[in-house]
Formats: sequence, structure tokens, C-alpha cells
Amino acid sequence: MDRRFSSFVLASTAFFLIYMSLRVMFVPPEPIVDPADLAAENATGPDAPGEVVDTETAKIADLGDDGEPTDAEKIERPETPEWRTLGSMDPKSGQLMLVTLNSRGAGIERIELTERKANGRLKYRRVDVRSGYLGYFAADPMSTATGTEVNIVGPGTPAALATCGTDGVGPGLKPGDVIVSLDGETVSNSVTLGELLLETKPGDEVVLEVLRKQTDDATSSETLKFTAKLTEHPLDLVRLAGTGGEDQIPGNLSRLSSLLTVGKIGRKEIAPGAHAIDSMQDPSKLIWEVADQDASSSEEGAESVSFAVRFSEAEMQATGGHAIGLQRSYSLSPGSYMLDLELQIDNRAEEAQELAYRLEGINGVTLEGWWYSNKISPNWGGSAARDLVYKTAAEGHELLSGFGLLKRARNDAMPNDQNLFAPDSPKPNRDLKYIGIDAQYFTVAYLPPEDQPSLTTFRRAIASLAADPAEIPKNQEKAVNTTFYLDSVAAEVSPGSSLKQTLRLFAGPKQPELMESNGLGDCVYYGWFWWVAKPLGHLLHLFSMVGNYALAIVLLTVCVRGAMFPLSRKAAVNAQRMQELAPELKKITEKHKDDMEARVRAQRELQQRVGFNPMSGCLPMFVQLPIFVGLYRTLSVDIELRQAAFSSWTNWASNLAAPDQLMYWGDWMWDYMSARGIGWLGPYFNILPVVVTLLFLAQQKLFMPPATDEQTAMTQKMMSYMTLIMALLFFRVPAGLCIYFITSSLWGIGERILVKRTLPKTPHFDKTVLEGSVNSRGGDSGGELAVTPKTPAGPTGGGNSWADRLRQKMNPEEPAAPLPRDRKRPPAGKSGGKKKRN
Repeated sequence: MDRRFSSFVLASTAFFLIYMSLRVMFVPPEPIVDPADLAAENATGPDAPGEVVDTETAKIADLGDDGEPTDAEKIERPETPEWRTLGSMDPKSGQLMLVTLNSRGAGIERIELTERKANGRLKYRRVDVRSGYLGYFAADPMSTATGTEVNIVGPGTPAALATCGTDGVGPGLKPGDVIVSLDGETVSNSVTLGELLLETKPGDEVVLEVLRKQTDDATSSETLKFTAKLTEHPLDLVRLAGTGGEDQIPGNLSRLSSLLTVGKIGRKEIAPGAHAIDSMQDPSKLIWEVADQDASSSEEGAESVSFAVRFSEAEMQATGGHAIGLQRSYSLSPGSYMLDLELQIDNRAEEAQELAYRLEGINGVTLEGWWYSNKISPNWGGSAARDLVYKTAAEGHELLSGFGLLKRARNDAMPNDQNLFAPDSPKPNRDLKYIGIDAQYFTVAYLPPEDQPSLTTFRRAIASLAADPAEIPKNQEKAVNTTFYLDSVAAEVSPGSSLKQTLRLFAGPKQPELMESNGLGDCVYYGWFWWVAKPLGHLLHLFSMVGNYALAIVLLTVCVRGAMFPLSRKAAVNAQRMQELAPELKKITEKHKDDMEARVRAQRELQQRVGFNPMSGCLPMFVQLPIFVGLYRTLSVDIELRQAAFSSWTNWASNLAAPDQLMYWGDWMWDYMSARGIGWLGPYFNILPVVVTLLFLAQQKLFMPPATDEQTAMTQKMMSYMTLIMALLFFRVPAGLCIYFITSSLWGIGERILVKRTLPKTPHFDKTVLEGSVNSRGGDSGGELAVTPKTPAGPTGGGNSWADRLRQKMNPEEPAAPLPRDRKRPPAGKSGGKKKRN
């Protein structure tokens, strides 16, 4: 029996293996994607996998008789990368951004915001840098023997406007120039140049010594001197991790944003965790061809630049596919924070191919203030400096914290990347309204074209990290580089046709009106106290008409505290009455030293007898709490408070949404206290939190009633110690919030002094009431305890107040047993005893 069974198992296994082998060889595989997602060729509509169009692609090469590629198929690619810019820093251009693109990978290297205020200053500048700005050169940080080579010069930057003292030489540095000195100091690389510029400030003029190659002789160069006037640093909203300066965190990778590659060709797809299909060259590492477009030929003066890369038949043989090409273009219009993108994958073969593309997301979003800012998050786990946000028709707005992605990546039992939706997800889950990276005051996100409500051409969305999780230092996880990627729906593309997609990239400030107009309103999140934060924000903007946000915060505080004056006066009266009761409370404490229950009962009877409610003094505190939290939310979200200065005549407290940063002590204070993200206090000494702490201590000293016993004295000491501890925890709070605390404390001190003068000079409680001979209503006690409380005295009182009723329901007390004299005697004959005989 065992022999027959073993033979059957072996024969069945052999048959199954032979069947599977033959099936793989002769039966075509089933498609991987959902058939409902595959649209017919040239299909249109919301569920189409992109626009499949006939196009004049590059000439398709023929193979020789022996199958070897012919010379016509060999593709020559550029050997050196080129940089291109869109937009300008010139106020006259009307552009709001300056975008730097790199032909190595055809991705976004840098996005700077260049919008100006009415006074001509940058509306969004870097708040963590006070030195002068020369321009971004995309320079190689490696040391050279001659200096720093300039690869790109942005229009309108100080480097582009620099004047040359040599006759016949036009203004501005050019790509290919080499900066060898600045104000006579030798420049060896971009790091040295940055260190020299740290010693400057906006408005300074610097002299640059530049080597420029001769046009007629590439081997020789001439030395030129340029004079440039430095400006403020524009906010680099998107940048490479390696150019982060002091915000450069080990472990974050310097990778271009919005990279495009082939996601699927035939049966092969990109493996999990990889950036390109196995056996295929990674397009992000190749140098693409560049084609500029004249702005005058574009609509509304938009600037455009296109990139293209081709893969030959021979290069694609290893993947099982045929010749293809990738094309993409960027377009930027004046007065817009939108960068229009066009993506295209061409079938250059003589037969149809199933193709799909992968579009990577944005990474390297600004890290400004990551070591002190507290971004509001709808999740209990908190938020990082960069979080992923997306919105679908099924789930609505979602925020995925960078903390969660980093924790997931460090868990060996889970995949590094987190799936947002997959090919088998329901269609509403793949109906994508937007997806991007969200910072505290800025958002960079992909949006559908203006004439479409959503993006329905992606079958997969994955949240990822542009970082090495193992290299991110502890206590600096908040600065991890968060990103994502999108896989398009695969489509059967006929020979000479292309799979095309258009979308937009928003990169701008989180202004409520701007975000709402672009469908990103949910990214402006105030938290649970939005109902307080939003009105306070509108009132603050109204007060800002005085021309200074610091003064506007003072006016807002005075307005709020003035409206709460009746409650504050009541609290002051309550404190005075508490002081009058202090001697009686002390007597009760001494009388009931060893009986806590009796002491509490006697204190409650005293308070009820005189008509005193100790909780009435806490009402102003409960009213101020939502106002405090609401104002804190406003300061944490409102983009207008970012970069708002305390005063125009000083650089101190130049950003009310950040600590005041009176003095830098990071160069001598130990890292445990001052390191970014690691230290308790941060790299700057802030004076405003110290003033706030002193005022809090002064208020406690002036207005706290004297202690009636040792327990009360200990409690007051603990409150003072807690104030000092809170000062350490709140040492990095925004300067605007400190101004609110200072104004509120000064108002409270003045209010108490004023109220104290208006309080009645006579005692609030009559001596006979305190002694118990007369109750608080003036009635005679009749020789007994004169109490006219709302609840009967003693532990069994039911009470009429809600607190007493609630206490009675939660802790019902059994009625006391009746005294023997009050017990009813049983009737005669029923007592169980024997009857008396006559």
C-alpha cells in the first residue's frame, strides 16, 4: 500500500512539472494588469491608460541578415550633461519660480521661489541664511586645481547681472566660466565659495575673478573681473540633499526629482526596490538630448524645454523588448506656481509592444526649521518635516508621515515601500486628485491637467524614501527625505505610436486661497481647534494693517484679554476671598491632622456655609486654553507669519514663526544641548522664552495665595519647578507665540493691580458666618451648625448641584442603620415567642 502510494505521488509530481514546463514554452502568459484598465488603441476617456497617438518617432533601424545591429541602429548620446533653467529671478519677468533642470536623467534639480513683494524684496526667502546670494551654479563640489566651474547661471540672479570691467565683455557669468577668487580670496571649489559668501550680507558688492575660455581657442582662457551685487537668498523649495548646508542630514540621498523611466515592457517590470528594469540601462543615469523652445513661440510667453533619450533594438534585447524612446517636456508660464509636464514613451519597433512608464515624485523639499517647527498632523504618530499627501475619490485626503515610512523601512519583516493603491484596487481608490510632498508652509504635488478632475492613468502609487534608513541619525529622523513614484497603466502601443501623458506640478506656498483654487485646500490643516484658529488668523491679518505683525499680535492679545476682563475680575475676587478663608482652612487642617476625610468634609462645609466656589477661579484658564492653542495653530500654519519680522531695523526675531535666535552658540555649546534635532535648546540662544518664564514666575509670586499647610506649600514649589521645566521644553517656540505670552502676562499683572484697587476694602465674609453662628443667607443657626448649603452636610448628602448629583450617582452611599429606639416592634403574637398563659 505504501509502495503504490509513493509511486502515485512521484508520477503525479513528474506529470505536473512536465505540464508546467510545456505551458510556459507554448502558452502565452496572461496579462498582469487588470483587463478593465487596458483601453483599446487610441482610446480616450477617464479610464484610458494615457493618450496613445501616432507620432513621427525616430527612424526605426533594420537588422542585418545575420541578426546583428546595423550602423544605423547605433545611438550616440551626449557625453557631458547640460543644465537648463525655466523662469527668472528678475522682477520684470513676472515669473514666480526659477527651475533648474539637468539633462542627466532629465529631472528637476532645483526649484527656487522668486516672487516679490510690493517693496521689491523676495516674498519667500530662506529664513535660516542671512548671508548674500550670488546664484546657483550646479558646481561640482569636488576640489579642482583652477577653481569652481559654472555650469548654469539663472536669469536675473546677481551672477547673471554682474558687470565686467573689460571693454567689449557683456554682463553676467556664462556656463563654462571658472571662478578662481572672490574679493581676492582663492576659490578652489563650491564649498570654499559658499564659506566665503557666508561672510557677506545682502546688498554687498563682491569682485569675482573668472577664467573664461577663448571662443577661437578652446585651450586658452582670459582672466576677467566681475562686480556683483548680492541679494537675499530665494527659498530653494526643492534642492539636492547634498546642497542642504547645515540642514544636510547623513543618509539622505541626492537624487533628481520627477525622473521618468520605463515601468513595463512586455512581460518585464521594475522589481520592488529598484529604479529601472533589470538588464536595461537606467534612464536616470543617462544623458538625454536637449531641445530648447523659444518663449516667443509659446502661449502667454511660457518657457519650455524638452528632453529625449532612445534605446536601440540591441539594447532592448536583454529585456525581451524592442526599440523604444522616452520624451518629456517642461513648461512654465509667468505668474504661475504650476510647471506643466508632458511625458511620452515611443514604440520605435516594427511590432506592437505593451508599454508603461514610471514617474518618480519630488524629493529634497525644503527642510527649513525642521529642528524647531511642530507641523500639525491629523495622525497620532506626528509628522516629519516632509510628509506624503494624496487624495483619492475613495479615501479623500490622506497624510503619510515620513516617520512612519522610516520606521517601516527599518523593519526587516516589512517591505521598504508602502503601497498606496495597486492594480487590483477598486477604481475609486485609483482616482487620484493629487499626490505630493507636504512641508510646514509649502507643498509640491502632481495635479491633473486643468481640464480634468483627476488622474486615472496610474495603476500603482508607492510611498518611498530617497534615503538610506540605516544611515539616518537618531533624533534626526524628522528630516528624512520622503518621496513616491507612480506606475502608469500598461497599454498595447502599435509601431510608430506613443503613450502620452500630461499633468501639472504645483510648487508653492500654502496660502489658503491659492491652495483652494488648485484643489489642495485640505493640505492647510489647523487641527481640532480650527474653529478658533481661523477666526484668530483673520483678526490677526486685520490688525496687520498697522504694518507690523508683532504689533498685530500685541493688539490681538489685548483685544482677547479685554473681552475676557469680566472673567478675570471674577477670578481676582475669588482669589481675594480665598485669602480671607486661609486662616479658617488652616484651623481645620490643624484640627483634623490625622483624618483626611474629616478635613475635606469640614473644608467643604466651610465653603458651602460662606457661599464660596473654588472652581470659579479656574474658568478664565479654561477659556484661555482654546485661544492659546488656536493662536499656536495659526502661527504654525499661517504662511504670512513666516518671515514676518519683529522690526525692520533689526535682524533679531526676523521670523515670528521661528525662535527669536538672539545669539548663535552652536559653535561652543555641547551638542547635547545645541545640535540641530539632537540638542534640547537648539543652536541659538533665545531671549523671549526667558522673559516669558520670568513673567510666569512673577505672576505666581504676586498672585498665588499664601500656603495654608505644608501640602499647599509643596504644591506651590512644584508649580514653580514645573514652570522652569516648561521653559526648557518651550525654549524653541515661535517668537510670535512668545510675544503673545509676554503681552498676556503683562496684561494680567496690570489687570490684577487695577482690579485689586477696585475690590471692596471690607471683608467678603462676616465673622459670624465664618464662626458658624449665622449662615451665609443671614439666618440664625438656632444654636446648631449654621449651614445653608445646597446639599445636606455630611457624607450622605445628595446635593442639588450637578457635581454633587454626579458624585452621588457614581458613589452611592448606603443609608445608616436605624437606632434601636427607632426600630418598630413586631405585633403581639408574631414575635415567635410562647403565649402567656392565664
